[in-house]
Amino acid sequence: MLTLFTDTDTDINPAVAAEYGYKLISMPYSVDAKTVFPYVDFETFDAHAFYDQLRAGVLPTTSAISKERYLEYFEPEFAAGNDILYVHFSRAMTNTFDAMDQAVSELKERFPERRFEEIDTKGITTISYAIVREVGDHLKAGKSLDEVLAWAKTEVDRFAMYFFADDLKFFRRSGRVSGLAATMGTLIGIRPIIFMSAEGKMVSCGKEKGRIRAMEHLVETVRELGDDVPSYRVCIGHTDAPDIARELGNMLVEALGPLKIEYVDVNPTAGSHCGPNGVGVCFHAKHR
Repeated sequence: MLTLFTDTDTDINPAVAAEYGYKLISMPYSVDAKTVFPYVDFETFDAHAFYDQLRAGVLPTTSAISKERYLEYFEPEFAAGNDILYVHFSRAMTNTFDAMDQAVSELKERFPERRFEEIDTKGITTISYAIVREVGDHLKAGKSLDEVLAWAKTEVDRFAMYFFADDLKFFRRSGRVSGLAATMGTLIGIRPIIFMSAEGKMVSCGKEKGRIRAMEHLVETVRELGDDVPSYRVCIGHTDAPDIARELGNMLVEALGPLKIEYVDVNPTAGSHCGPNGVGVCFHAKHR
């Protein structure tokens, strides 16, 4: 048997996970020195309440999980005779996978006949959400593990994610966006345009004055970079900005015609670095 894992940094919630049989690894964040594990310490993510905390001045921190916690997730599966496929957020964004590698190495010594495979989505939040669902769709359609791994080698880099931040202080503090300082400028209302690179990192690629210009930039990027966009999910992620997300969706439909759009709440762990009122779009592309 094959057991599927993903993590909460991919924006997958328990309801979506259940559609495919994914088990969720909870990636924590901390507020006022209290560590919170999504979908362990709460059942439903109240995005509005969480991002309102950030609007009020709360600045959460995030942390990696330990080798022991990975062992708690994986050991029962190996002991039950199951192989594992873990579709996860970008290795390039965290050191948590060092702990995972240690756990898997230890388990492989005890269960040498078991198979552990991973698909690095080279992203986080909404782009990872799209890829996790694509992998689940292929497996539900009867594709083998090896067929899905072969698909991922080329197709992971065919999903692109472009987004803008509303308040730069969150990204300034996190330091997770390459090239951001060059785009900040001094003008009020500047919104950096950020994308997920083929290396799995967040990279600033421009800036726009005002939200409308930022959304127009995203639409034009989808138009120019997109590949057979209507045949795939178009996932619009947002940090408690549903009206802005819907406006972007309408602009995309106006520009490209009918699309299969899904609106996704960005998870709190990743949202701690993005801040509220950010919006982005993931689509099938020629390249990232």
